[in-house]
Amino acid sequence: MEYRRREFLGAGATGLTAAIAGCLNSSNDGNEGSIAGAELALATTTSTYDTGLLDEINAEFQDRFGVQVAANAQGTGQAIESARNGNADVILVHARSQEDEFMRDGYGVNRRDLMFNDFVVVGPSDDPAGVGNTEQATAAFEAIANTQATFASRGDDSGTHTKEKVIWSETGIEPSGEWYQETGSGMGNTLTVADESSAYTLADRGTYLSMQDNIDLEILLQGPIEGGPELLSNPYGIMAVNPEIHDNVNYQLAMAYIGFFTSPEGQELIANYTANDQQLFFPEALSEDPDFQQYVPEDWQPDSGGE
Repeated sequence: MEYRRREFLGAGATGLTAAIAGCLNSSNDGNEGSIAGAELALATTTSTYDTGLLDEINAEFQDRFGVQVAANAQGTGQAIESARNGNADVILVHARSQEDEFMRDGYGVNRRDLMFNDFVVVGPSDDPAGVGNTEQATAAFEAIANTQATFASRGDDSGTHTKEKVIWSETGIEPSGEWYQETGSGMGNTLTVADESSAYTLADRGTYLSMQDNIDLEILLQGPIEGGPELLSNPYGIMAVNPEIHDNVNYQLAMAYIGFFTSPEGQELIANYTANDQQLFFPEALSEDPDFQQYVPEDWQPDSGGE
């Protein structure tokens, strides 16, 4: 993934959302399609909630369409499980392997790349493990394990926890012992625990920046946005829950939300959202060269049988 601010068209957003609203206010097989007054069930990650981005996006969406968004912020694994059980209309998560499995099993439709930031390894300023001297995520984790410096893991099957497990797997180390502490909670709380324990942790850049003024942890290994290893990339995807699996989901409202979030207006809201004068997320839905692989599992190939 190339880490740069995506160029997107600034005009036409009003027309797009008006068109969506017009379509949704038309009848469908004799049933009224209006979404006004409806409530969208959104299952999402704690990072989108903790940073305040969702408040920004949802306020604009609710005002535009006259609806409510009920956001349930969990780890990615929990958010996907909620959707599997029919308790969400749309999911916004950041673990592509889990998203792909969700789609392969038929629960998700119309996936879109939405935005990205990256992960960073943070820790105390005295850096007892010497993470600041490393250049790769695997080397940073090896240094922490070798010195048995305290590491706070989310341990909650979230997108961040999934990425952490990938890094540990590449080191060949299975972390355990008193130095490895699982919080079982969201990114914001895990950062607070790490700060109180003078521990290291893996964090998404957005949540760290939004909390930077309230904790003493420092970034010791940057992600690819600041020239760090590509292994620390952190893309986010959004998709609707398949109404053929759960007929209770509000598919129309889910698609309106996806349409707004991936529109020029929604992407501009993402690009302009900052904390401590720094951009937290980078829009990725619009490009001059669309990536059609975003709609299907990454390893999917067209059926070539019979050719």
